[in-house]
Amino acid sequence: MSKTMDDNIKRWTAKRKTALVIEIIQGKTTLCEASRSFDLTPSEIEGWVEDARPGMENSLRANPLDFREQDEKQLRDLQEA
Repeated sequence: MSKTMDDNIKRWTAKRKTALVIEIIQGKTTLCEASRSFDLTPSEIEGWVEDARPGMENSLRANPLDFREQDEKQLRDLQEA
């Protein structure tokens, strides 16, 4: 676990969730280690990783969608599923 993450976090803001997801993606920690260290369920952390994927994918597009377009696309995808 990196020194930027405090083990005593009481409130998980979007910024803190993002920092943890990035540490997992970069291999600085594992989902299991984070779960134990922060007393979170693995499924909760997995949900944060899944929630981050559409934003990461959109930011890497040559022509990123604006937020409304991104929401509409996500709604269409959910309706199709």
